Amino acid sequence: MDKNNFDVLILLSGGLDSTACVHYYRDLNFKIKLIFVDYGQNASQMEFNSASNISDYYGIKLDYIKFSSAQKYSDGEIRGRNAFLVMAVLLAYPTANGLISIGIHSGTFYYDCSESFVKKINSILCDYTNGQLILDTPFLKWDKKMIFNYCRGHNLEIQ
Repeated sequence: MDKNNFDVLILLSGGLDSTACVHYYRDLNFKIKLIFVDYGQNASQMEFNSASNISDYYGIKLDYIKFSSAQKYSDGEIRGRNAFLVMAVLLAYPTANGLISIGIHSGTFYYDCSESFVKKINSILCDYTNGQLILDTPFLKWDKKMIFNYCRGHNLEIQ
């Protein structure tokens, strides 16, 4: 398969927010590639199983990227995580054109869920790709309850 046969690369954790992203872009008729990144998080196997189920449900292939480190990551804020995830996609898909999407949303105090973060990451992506690849965050101004209601309102399969 052509690595550039997509409009959007969605970082799929298997959770509510990234599942909403899949539905959002599918409804807009985007060609989608799903990507799961195992960066050593404690719940990586559970998240991957959920992401695989979502991939199967939508009939969209799921790519798997593994990062190896002695560091183990737990719940809560992991400084640099979303930047790392976006850069992992850039590294894995060096000729990609289109969008990278991640299900970040408002209602947290995490820097990497802020408009400032998205703006800065997009500046970096623009520099690396001559504007050919950008980060799109359709739920950036939504809180978790709004995303939940979106999923419920569209009868989404939630893992």
